[in-house]
Amino acid sequence: MALGLPNITIIFKGLAASAIERSERGIVACIVKDDTEGGQRLSVYESILDIDFEHMTEANYGYLKLLFEGGPVRVIVLRESAESPNLAAALKELMYLRWNYLCYPDISDEDKTTLAAWIKEMRDKNHKTFKAVLAASASDHEGIINLTTDGIESSITGKTHTAKEYCARIAGVLAGLSLSRSSTYYVLGDVLKAECPSDPDERINKGEFILVFDGEKYKVGRGVNSLTTFTKEKTEDVRKIKIVEGMDLYQDDIRNTFTDSYVGKYVNDYDNKQLFVAAVRAYQAGLAGEVLDASYDNTASVDAQAQKQYLQERGQDVSQMTETEILTANTGAKVFIASHVKFVDAMEDLQMTVNM
Repeated sequence: MALGLPNITIIFKGLAASAIERSERGIVACIVKDDTEGGQRLSVYESILDIDFEHMTEANYGYLKLLFEGGPVRVIVLRESAESPNLAAALKELMYLRWNYLCYPDISDEDKTTLAAWIKEMRDKNHKTFKAVLAASASDHEGIINLTTDGIESSITGKTHTAKEYCARIAGVLAGLSLSRSSTYYVLGDVLKAECPSDPDERINKGEFILVFDGEKYKVGRGVNSLTTFTKEKTEDVRKIKIVEGMDLYQDDIRNTFTDSYVGKYVNDYDNKQLFVAAVRAYQAGLAGEVLDASYDNTASVDAQAQKQYLQERGQDVSQMTETEILTANTGAKVFIASHVKFVDAMEDLQMTVNM
């Protein structure tokens, strides 16, 4: 009798049950330029009350106040020299830490381009789930949120901020939001004034994250990232921040569980692969409703096509092999799993006809 992977199934069920709670406990990494004496290179804070404001400039303390207003569970603050900031060194440190959103309220235009390229590389090549909130950065990528509203007066700091500075507030909001809702029409109660665009629909379609005023309050126009070019792999749904959050949570949970609880601990045979697939399916079932579309046939299976390619690349003739033989073939240390899921969006658009 195969004993299989009992703990992995339990872990996956626990992750599914806590997905919504965990989604509102995001981590923000914030790079600041600060030469104040006594300040640490890297600090981790769980509350604005944890910060010794005497070892930080007033401006940077204000950025962190904006950030914590959104409710992130943790903020990683990385200090760079105000005179000679080294973004490459900062990103090298951040690469090995766990966080969800990055902001850099005093970033230069040159470093902004570098940072956007780095986020793209981390997501596309390294499969990290990092995202950044940047101002005026039409990056055409799901990992970059492009805030373009300027002249934002906030009651949190009592100051008027540029879009670049207010990225701290948006990063905190996105990290603190649950997957049970999107950031669309999220009310920014601190905003007293803002230079809202007169063409919001056009801006949103260009991948801009904007603020709008409804006559009473300022709020997020639409929870979109900067993605504007759509492909078979990156459909129009991927421009929604909530969809990407769900995708990232899903990817992180499966990868981390596989790495922590499977790698090196079980023989890589067909039975154990199928047990791992069963655990993933149980996880998918637990996500149905808030994260995955419950009406869709969300499933996972051993990837026959990938296994076939693996065997061919190693010189094995697969032309006469049945699908069962391909699925049960020895793939060394490699595990090929195909996952087919549909992520659910929040209710945002209403079209209604009233008959009198």
